[in-house]
Amino acid sequence: MLSRVADSLYWINRYIERAENLSRFLEVSEAMALDCPPGSAEPWLPLIDASDDRELFDELCPQGRPSDVVGFLINHPENPSSIVNCIASARENARQIREVITSEMWEQLNDIYLTIHESDQFWQQPAQEQLHQIRYACQLFYGITDATLSRDLSWQFSKLGRLVERAEKTSRILDVKYFLLLPAAEVVGGVVDELQWISLLRSAGAYQMFRQSQQKAIAPKAVASFLLLDPIFPRSVRYCLEGINKSLRVIRGNPVPGPPDDLECLSGLMLANWSYVRIDELVGRGLHEAIDHFQSDLNTLHERIDERYFVTSQPAPATASMPSDFSGDTSNGDTGAESAVVAASSTLPTAPTSQACAPA
Repeated sequence: MLSRVADSLYWINRYIERAENLSRFLEVSEAMALDCPPGSAEPWLPLIDASDDRELFDELCPQGRPSDVVGFLINHPENPSSIVNCIASARENARQIREVITSEMWEQLNDIYLTIHESDQFWQQPAQEQLHQIRYACQLFYGITDATLSRDLSWQFSKLGRLVERAEKTSRILDVKYFLLLPAAEVVGGVVDELQWISLLRSAGAYQMFRQSQQKAIAPKAVASFLLLDPIFPRSVRYCLEGINKSLRVIRGNPVPGPPDDLECLSGLMLANWSYVRIDELVGRGLHEAIDHFQSDLNTLHERIDERYFVTSQPAPATASMPSDFSGDTSNGDTGAESAVVAASSTLPTAPTSQACAPA
């Protein structure tokens, strides 16, 4: 498989996963805002931290109002990680490898793109309805991919991108709750407002499965354990790491003599660390520190995947700036092959920006 094809498959799924997560985060915050004082930024600003875009947000939206947060995450033209730009970038990647993906995948992705870029009626709906449609369309793309794509290397790189992004977003939203919303040491792990913990579970799409697995009152430590260490919940960090390791083993092929390489070592150590640790130990030594270390490892894992499978010895042309939570999508190809064009750039069409930040 050409490096540019693998690169595009990886980033198509990362972008769609990111858009789906952001739409769910915003949906939950919209509902939670009904229980907060009018104009309160409490359920909104943590979403910027969960997206790791605080510096850019403060620059573009210095007033930091709830409407600014919504506009910044949905369709701000200068935010490369906005939902609209993520879908545009995913569609651009898919357009260049249409011979690799199925026609059903392309049609669904193109339909999402056209809906948010060319349908005036879509942007006249309430924000909750917009977010619901985006989330549903992204989940439909997952289902179509699972049902129509052969389980070859295309599938493995698609799955790899989806799981890396999912692990990153699950850990970030939990970190925001434990560290940014509850910064005092005497508060973390203590008695907290159950509504906020329910909203956290809903943000991760985990509320019903958590209730089925935990037949007792919601407690911060139990929520953290479920989102980080549960072996069967598909959005937990541990489950994502197991899937990442399986995909990397298939992509790597038959084992070769000698010690494992850096990528194999890191992926194996991350899985072992998060499979054989107890939540009491994580909380005892600092949950924020543990998640922060995981984020650093995940960044390194992404870089090593990129170096191993996407980057060639050929110098790559300059690309547009990428989402700040990772080094970004690289535009590379096999030696002698054309480069894959990936990233949200200012030349991409954007949706109406009526919700974008007002000038300071």
